[in-house]
Amino acid sequence: MAGQSAPPIPLEVLNPGVRHGSARHSTGANQRPPGPLRAAFLGRTSTEDQQDPTLSIPRQLKTCREALSEHGVVVAHFYDIESGRKDLSARGLGRGHERFQIPVPREGGIQDLLAEAARPDRRFDVVICESIERIARRTYVGTLIENQLEQAGIPLLAADEPIVLNGKKATQVLTRRVKQGVAEWYVLNLLEQSWGGMEAHTEQGYNTGKPPYGHTKLSVPHPVPARRAEGATKHRLTPHPVEGSVVTHIFELRVGERLGYKAIADRLNLDPDQYPPPTPVIPDRAVGSWTQSAVREVLTNPKHTGYMVWNRRATTSGHGKHNPPQAWTWSSVPSHEPLVTREVFIEAQQIAPIRERSRSASGPSTHPDTQRSYSLRSFVACDSCSRRLRGRVRHDVVYYVCDPPKGYVPEGHPKSYWIREDQLMDGLTEFFANNVFSPNRRTHLADLIAQTDDRVVLNHQTRIEAVRKTIDDLDKRRRRLVRSLETADDIDEDFMRDIRARSAEINADRKAKTQELTELEHTQPPQSRPELLDMLPSGHVDLRQIPEKIQRSLFEAFRLQMRIDNATGLVNCQATLNSAAIPAQQQAAHDAIDHARPSRTGRAGVITRPSVRYSLGST
Repeated sequence: MAGQSAPPIPLEVLNPGVRHGSARHSTGANQRPPGPLRAAFLGRTSTEDQQDPTLSIPRQLKTCREALSEHGVVVAHFYDIESGRKDLSARGLGRGHERFQIPVPREGGIQDLLAEAARPDRRFDVVICESIERIARRTYVGTLIENQLEQAGIPLLAADEPIVLNGKKATQVLTRRVKQGVAEWYVLNLLEQSWGGMEAHTEQGYNTGKPPYGHTKLSVPHPVPARRAEGATKHRLTPHPVEGSVVTHIFELRVGERLGYKAIADRLNLDPDQYPPPTPVIPDRAVGSWTQSAVREVLTNPKHTGYMVWNRRATTSGHGKHNPPQAWTWSSVPSHEPLVTREVFIEAQQIAPIRERSRSASGPSTHPDTQRSYSLRSFVACDSCSRRLRGRVRHDVVYYVCDPPKGYVPEGHPKSYWIREDQLMDGLTEFFANNVFSPNRRTHLADLIAQTDDRVVLNHQTRIEAVRKTIDDLDKRRRRLVRSLETADDIDEDFMRDIRARSAEINADRKAKTQELTELEHTQPPQSRPELLDMLPSGHVDLRQIPEKIQRSLFEAFRLQMRIDNATGLVNCQATLNSAAIPAQQQAAHDAIDHARPSRTGRAGVITRPSVRYSLGST
């Protein structure tokens, strides 16, 4: 250590076998060859889009060289173009530097520097950066890197701190920790302010990023005079003259015919001039046709309802992954002309779980082993286990079978049960004849409609009461948390950290539930619209005698659901009339009537007293 007096006894006497001079360098580094202090430069710029690495990296290197002028020389160069808020395991893996001609040689990034620091043949004695926040924007990650270098005997120097090489570093550590805390606070504060700004930006109806398919940007003058003088603008959304009608048509296919993503894409690709495919953000990735993912993106984008929505994707921290809907930011009122109604959008989202693992087309599957098709495929489910029944043929008779996998059989559920297709079709024909195609259908369903409305209102009120109860429970938990602090005798830092984390969780849960309660209280429960029945044609239809393609179109249009109670042998049939789907339902009903044939006599076997539930309304 500099200024230390020589020991009164030779070191080789105190520690035989170790030659004098083998102690570590006074800076903490291992023994090195005589000459200037060898330093490795460590640099970083946050993003390749918002900063200019061709200027920042050379400036950082120049600052470090000037700080080392009296002590050493830079012999290796390590730098990255990435966020300093990443975990250490995710650092140094980017390739952003390859996009620039940076006039500084690069031996690698942070991971390469740490790997070489652990080797005995490393080229450097110390690591130097422009300032400690260049190492990391999170104190934990910065001190972790510093500790790993220290374990290897390598000090971490910063050009804006005094370079002390005599081993005394208490004041340096205190100064550095303060700077790291300030740097982390600055970034967090900046992020929170930016988040608030984006929320206000969304509330005011301005779009961020590329306009979704179906809309185009409408430039408006920037509200800040100085930015406006520079020619800056903000953007709202307005319907695209061609793509707007395509979006509306896609929702009609999804809601009206309940087509899957692939079926919709195939339909659109039949006429690419009328239905031009979308162009991705990077035009070179365009495939020139509609794909399932492109259709899904249209159907799941809530901006088509006229509301502005932000934070659907984690564009910076999550590599574009979809955020949960609870994390989205919505404008409180519509901000631009909608392409679909809110009710149609909601209806389209509810089709996805129904369509899961189900083909849209009629007829046999394209699998080479397929021998036949099943008319009621995907429409029949078990009321006990909620699984869809699968078709089977035995002795030339078509059955639908429920046989859950071993270990997934609910209590009271048989290992398997079989129901004949002809019996199901008999009961279904009777259901449609009385409730859909009969001229007296409205009178027939009057009592059921009134009961349905009462049940919907009751369910809506029950949900409101359940959310209120949850909020009360969260308030009780928060009060208990406060009492635990009041009665605690010894509160250490770990305990306070746990308390703060739990308090934040409770506050977040309460905020979400309060928002849900507000929405429920300001939303009227959906009401039946029996007048929709009058818009359907009436006539005689025997479902057993019409082609399978027309059958499936009819079932899809009316959202047919058949749930079997295996204990009683009854089938609960449900059809839904929807204002958005009325055109498709009218067409499907007309097609069924036009192809009707005289019905064969006989009653259904298992469904002698079909249980009927008929849902009407706008949702």
